[in-house]
Amino acid sequence: MDALLLDWLSLLLRWLHVITAIAWIGASFYFVWLDNSLETPPEWKKEKGVSGDLWAFHGGGIYEVAKYSLAPPTMPTTLHWFKWEAYSTWLTGTLLLIAVYYFRAEYYLVGPNNLVASPALAISASVLYLVSGLAVYELLVRWIAPKNTRLFIALLYSYVVFSCWLAPQLFSDRAAFIHVGALLATIMAANVFLGIMPAQRGFMRAVDAGKTPDKAPMLAAKTRSIHNNYFTLPVIFCMISNHYAFLYGHPYNWLILIALLTITAYARHFFNLRHRGIIKPSILILAIVATLAVAAAMQIGKNQKLKQSGGENGQPSETIVLPSVADQVETDQIQAKREQAESTKAREPVTNEQITELTNQHCSGCHAIHPSNPAFAAAPAGILLETTDQLLTSKQKIIPAVQSGYMPLGNMTGMTQKERETLLEWLAQTQ
Repeated sequence: MDALLLDWLSLLLRWLHVITAIAWIGASFYFVWLDNSLETPPEWKKEKGVSGDLWAFHGGGIYEVAKYSLAPPTMPTTLHWFKWEAYSTWLTGTLLLIAVYYFRAEYYLVGPNNLVASPALAISASVLYLVSGLAVYELLVRWIAPKNTRLFIALLYSYVVFSCWLAPQLFSDRAAFIHVGALLATIMAANVFLGIMPAQRGFMRAVDAGKTPDKAPMLAAKTRSIHNNYFTLPVIFCMISNHYAFLYGHPYNWLILIALLTITAYARHFFNLRHRGIIKPSILILAIVATLAVAAAMQIGKNQKLKQSGGENGQPSETIVLPSVADQVETDQIQAKREQAESTKAREPVTNEQITELTNQHCSGCHAIHPSNPAFAAAPAGILLETTDQLLTSKQKIIPAVQSGYMPLGNMTGMTQKERETLLEWLAQTQ
């Protein structure tokens, strides 16, 4: 497909996806707030079957909202259902996944050191990853959740952790974070399609037949709705994560991902409690402290990984073992030899000409005003890397992308570790 046409398709799908997601998330948040904010109704309303009500002011008027324990004495002629927000969000998201990650699988889906090396296999792995994840959730929610809630939560959380670990093994780092979000979003949409809507249809069939609806399916549907509520912020985080290479490109990216997903879900709990009149600022404080701890751990983990791989320059660290009995003269001689060796290995400053040659080979094929790479009609993210001035302008974005190995995409140009170190050294020495 023509690169410009594909960019237009991606833009349209992304725009539709954002619009529908806003509608779905807004409706989800509103109904969770509504359920948690209902108050005990007066006796005359209870006699009509109302289990909770509230009064609200919005726009230019006062609203009265009532929730029936089962059904009203007389069913209304018009009853609003909420399903297409979920379906349209999932459909546009899936089409966007196909347009960005499947049509350009060799650039965006396949990573340089992943278990899956070919675009076709990566696409198959992507589909299997999403389908199998949904199947596991359905087994847990249907067979474990009704019997043991704590066991269900423990098993579900364990599977999410496993999914966060598995995704970077299969896909490029950026695609890995997106796939975890896509998995959670698929579960959310399936909750509507496989759980919530069937329960509501069964409820309506019972009412139309003059029977008392079974409460069990509706309670199960509400449980799925609660799951969706706690998944929402983690999904949003995954969807915006592709803008932050320092996260998905970190050596311990899967641990960072599960930590941040846990923190965002926990932060959502604060608002759910607040809707019920329970205010616990300690939840938000703990979430902030945990986020800061993750940031600190990221730097520590990165430094440890660098030491394990041989230091900042990727060279094996030298280890000098002194004799068990060594006098001061021998020690001084060893130190002098070490200093001389280090001096010999010292490199001359990297020149602009070297960097221009390097970026022409590995970067400017995509990041140019007129990319030579047929997959791109314009520079990805608007980043131009045709001159040294342009390199310096995007310095803060280049460093984590090159350090993590995410760029060049899929390492299609075969950039070596030594070339990465050369580019990073030039960026470090240039103000």
